[in-house]
Amino acid sequence: MITQNNILLSALKKGEKGIIIGFDDDDIALKLLEMGCLPQMEFYLSTLAPFGCPICIDIENTQIAIRLSEAQHILVQKI
Repeated sequence: MITQNNILLSALKKGEKGIIIGFDDDDIALKLLEMGCLPQMEFYLSTLAPFGCPICIDIENTQIAIRLSEAQHILVQKI
């Protein structure tokens, strides 16, 4: 459920922080879970490519590049 504080990862801007709430696509969820992106983990949006895709998040001292189309399936809480 998207609320004022809960938004899609694709809506965050460079430099913003968030907490992963959940995923609405099982394939993307499995892929991210295998990389260590678990719900309730805090992250920092560190880099946006020139045309907005991919984006790079820093999570637990690891940088992960995510396609914008995948980021549209990740629900986060902006902090």
